[in-house]
Amino acid sequence: MSRTSPTARRAAAPSVAALDYTPAAVAPLSPSIEFNDRLTSLYALSQRSQYVFASPLGPFYRQARHYHVPRFVYFGPHTSDESLRLAFHAGFDARDLRGTLALLHFVERLALTPDLGQGLNLSFFPLADITGLLRNDTQALGSKSWIASGVPELDLLAADVRGRAYHGFIRVETTDADDDVVTIRLRGHSADALGLELLSSHDISPWEVRWESGPVEATPADGPLSLSEDLPFQPFELTLGLPASWSVELHREAVTTILKNFIIRYRGFHAYAQHL
Repeated sequence: MSRTSPTARRAAAPSVAALDYTPAAVAPLSPSIEFNDRLTSLYALSQRSQYVFASPLGPFYRQARHYHVPRFVYFGPHTSDESLRLAFHAGFDARDLRGTLALLHFVERLALTPDLGQGLNLSFFPLADITGLLRNDTQALGSKSWIASGVPELDLLAADVRGRAYHGFIRVETTDADDDVVTIRLRGHSADALGLELLSSHDISPWEVRWESGPVEATPADGPLSLSEDLPFQPFELTLGLPASWSVELHREAVTTILKNFIIRYRGFHAYAQHL
């Protein structure tokens, strides 16, 4: 897999107007306005970054208009074509943008402190439910299979997965639980073996954590794991579920802290494994 040049990736980033984020579309919801502002800011930041590049997926068409799925690709220092590849997803339901805003904030931090992901190739998809945000027609995509979904956004995400063959996926979402506990769910064919290596309770601190794990077959296949048979190896999916009662600010703090700790641990684990 060849690495696309920074120039090509910068040129690929559409303007906000091209994404159709018009004032009329976002004015009713302040989280939507903040999303628009942060997305615009991150596109500008990626123009100056040597490590984070805007590379949206698409376009796809709906009611004679074209849209893109935002994507930001991070090539850390010392990254090569053989580097580990991870994809981070959020925003499967446009009615709740807290995970989306938190992931955008994390990418901003990564652009400013690029050594965090040294040797890794990371892709970030902060908003999957584009139609839900722009057309007020949410599709609640989190539980859908990505195989021939018929949903343009998921079809684009599925093509990206098949083309890049990620080693793992990290999903940020809001849970339905009433308690004040972070849920960490690990799925995949080697979920039990990976669990102890990807995260620990210390990485979630100071928040309480609930652990869940199981093979793909334990639940109906959804998300990127539904494509496992199309990939050259079996990936894992780590889901970070945050309480619905938490504010935008607390979502941002928790996502930034936990994802940072996860990347450090994951990078260190594989660096150690290479020397065994």
